[in-house]
Amino acid sequence: MPKAWGQECPALLSPVEGATNVPVESSISWEPVVGVTGYIISIGTSPGDTDIVNEQQVGNDTSFTPPQGLPELTTVYVTLTLFFFNQDNIVCPSQAFTTEIISTPPGCTELWSPAQGATNVNVGTSISWSYAPKATGYRLSLGTTQGGGELLDNADLGNVFSYNPAADLPFDTTIYAQVVPYNNVGVNAQCLGSSFTTAGQGAPPDCSSLIYPPNGAVNVGLSPYLQWESVPGALGYRLYIGSSPFNPDVLNGGVFTDNATYVLNFESNNTYYVTIVPFNEAGDALGCFQESFSTILGCGPFYDPDTGELTSLYPDIDFPEQIGICNNEVPFRVEVTQPVDGFRWYRAQGSDELLVSQESSLDLYQEGNYRLEAFNTITHDGESISCTYVQEFSVRFSGLATVENTRISQQGLSFTVELEVEGFGDYQFSLDAINYQVDPVFTGLSDGDFVFYIQDLGGCGVVEHSVRLRFPPKGFPPYFSPNNDGINDHWAYEPPLINPLQIVSTTIFDRFGKTLYRFSPEQQAWDGTYRGIQMPADGYWYRAETADGEIYTGYFSLVR
Repeated sequence: MPKAWGQECPALLSPVEGATNVPVESSISWEPVVGVTGYIISIGTSPGDTDIVNEQQVGNDTSFTPPQGLPELTTVYVTLTLFFFNQDNIVCPSQAFTTEIISTPPGCTELWSPAQGATNVNVGTSISWSYAPKATGYRLSLGTTQGGGELLDNADLGNVFSYNPAADLPFDTTIYAQVVPYNNVGVNAQCLGSSFTTAGQGAPPDCSSLIYPPNGAVNVGLSPYLQWESVPGALGYRLYIGSSPFNPDVLNGGVFTDNATYVLNFESNNTYYVTIVPFNEAGDALGCFQESFSTILGCGPFYDPDTGELTSLYPDIDFPEQIGICNNEVPFRVEVTQPVDGFRWYRAQGSDELLVSQESSLDLYQEGNYRLEAFNTITHDGESISCTYVQEFSVRFSGLATVENTRISQQGLSFTVELEVEGFGDYQFSLDAINYQVDPVFTGLSDGDFVFYIQDLGGCGVVEHSVRLRFPPKGFPPYFSPNNDGINDHWAYEPPLINPLQIVSTTIFDRFGKTLYRFSPEQQAWDGTYRGIQMPADGYWYRAETADGEIYTGYFSLVR
């Protein structure tokens, strides 16, 4: 990914660079860049060109839908510019993809201005609609009856999205509009029409503009007092505020009778787009333009021109998500040593939270879920904001492990050891007390004496467990076949002529460690059943104990 001035240029997420057969109605999205104030996008048919979209600001949105779609069977080049108000913009290298061949008629569209069912519409309004998927042009009819065309009869307007009538629309009249999209494959005449009602006679008001913050202002506070010019003859003002030029996601058409308002909860280091539309009985003002301003940098991260890197005013803390308390170390103290302005520690209590400390440390007495807030307070141009690090963490009691069972199996000339442990901690396992693993299984071991280390992640310590691996002496059959043919129908130790073992007890297990049968030399050997049920053909384990206390374990097969 290309870099410039300490900032990374984003890669396209959809369509990805080099993609082919991309639908012409596709939206374009890209990776977010930390610390950027906004993005500017250009789209063209050659690198850096702007013949499709010319340097369109999109605010902090990381996606953009070309308003007229994309041309078919064309290599399209996207150029993103990173916008800052405290440094020069960064123009990123172009990224390209290729569009599809259109093979179907277009989809439908609808009026977005005036909106369906709107009333008191200015008679001088223009008619606007949204892009219809795969459309390359539009026909428009306007009439005073449904399906009528006496004001405009099926006029071919080309690939545009608005029409300004040559004369004002009639006063106090319901207007019916029908937009018919088309392309080289055909037309879509099935789209529903729209209607709206014009206002009565009178003069609509003029547009207004921002007084504070002025258009293009930077370092605006996060709770500004917005004020705009008062317009003579206006009964009120519709206010549209968005974090991008296309979506009024902060305030969508809020009506104010005065020419000022407070706005809360702006985010730092963002560009906001404002449109003010005065109105009266004759309708809304027409042609009101969009203005913008940018909020204070706040906590960042933002570009530091002295170092050429991103910097942040958030506390630089790395606190764990889980803390284990050894059951003999209560209370257990956790502490943040980095210098910050303040702390808040909370413990979950049902559906609520209880503030338990405002110091840099916290004494833990019980298990549960907790939350740490460490914050710096920043004052900029009279505005104070809190830059807060937040970490939720859980607390668990812990303890040393107890080895309940050691499974040993042999594969050729190597052994596998699996440790079965119990305890209320989280454990890791090692053969050298250095390289630990979560899996309690060790493979590829030779014969010899080994020490296994079991570490409690809660800090209670390490348990050592010794295991002796020996190749089994002769006499333990590798398989048996309990099919009542008189040959190998039972499994048991078969003492060799030389150095036989004095076996006093033998236990048979399945692969899950379940005890299936236990017998002594005087008892019947294992016949391959468990409580009268024949066990399946599979691998099984034995544990044989001698008269002098030696233990031999191994693996054998049941064959049917």
